Amino acid sequence: MNIRSLTRGDGVVIGAAVLLLIASFLDIYSIDGAPDNYAIPNAWESGPVLMSVVLAGIIGAALVVVARGLPQVPKVAGLDLGAFGIAFTVFAAWSALANVFDPAGGANNIGPNAGDSGADAGTGLILALIATLALAGAAVATPLVPALKGPLLPAPKPAAPQPYGGQPQGGYGYPGAGAPQPGQPYGGQPQQGQPGQPFGTQPQPQQAQAPQAQPPAGEFSPFWFAVPVPRPLFAEDGSPTPIAELAPGTWYLAVEQRGPSLVAQTQDGRRGVLQDTSGIQRG
Repeated sequence: MNIRSLTRGDGVVIGAAVLLLIASFLDIYSIDGAPDNYAIPNAWESGPVLMSVVLAGIIGAALVVVARGLPQVPKVAGLDLGAFGIAFTVFAAWSALANVFDPAGGANNIGPNAGDSGADAGTGLILALIATLALAGAAVATPLVPALKGPLLPAPKPAAPQPYGGQPQGGYGYPGAGAPQPGQPYGGQPQQGQPGQPFGTQPQPQQAQAPQAQPPAGEFSPFWFAVPVPRPLFAEDGSPTPIAELAPGTWYLAVEQRGPSLVAQTQDGRRGVLQDTSGIQRG
């Protein structure tokens, strides 16, 4: 699971779930004139509130966040896991609203004093209603509102690439030294004076070295790169199922080019096709 693929809307969902968990430990009833030592239950002591509000909301939030963080969203009965999570959050908000309107749940319609239970919605139920409304609203609006679709965590900038011929420092697969020395022409040797020459005379120029063989035009040379945002890596056989996800802040090795796509190698040695190469940073 890649937490950098979470959005701001997912952050609101997580925050609302935490608020719902806190509300579950507070009193769900408010009774006027009750003594201080009067026992008032919380959500964990009320089966209907626990199952229909607290657990439904927390389970829905977990499904939404997990579905967003996975490279491939699992499906249940043909529906995405995230869709089930949204349905759970809406159900939790609806149940919380019903409990706030009728905290007694029909018990006030029993006995000679039917219609007056003396109990109102407590702090726990009111906070649970606020939390579930925020939970359901964020879960539904995240795919629709651009402000909520932004990344929750900023993508770290990869280390600045070395001059031509060097390798990126500190990233995955750093191969070590081997770059040309500063102040020395690439592929050349330092000039030295000829022994035995009088002082003050100019050294004889050395014979020009034979030019190094150049690779044929169009030949691909492997290079290191980093992606600006999470990108899926697909199998080389062309199947539409991603086998991995490339995360920002990590260097990957491009081993082959296939048209506009690159064949990349991950940290664990897996190879796949990166179809979207826009905005990549070369090392």
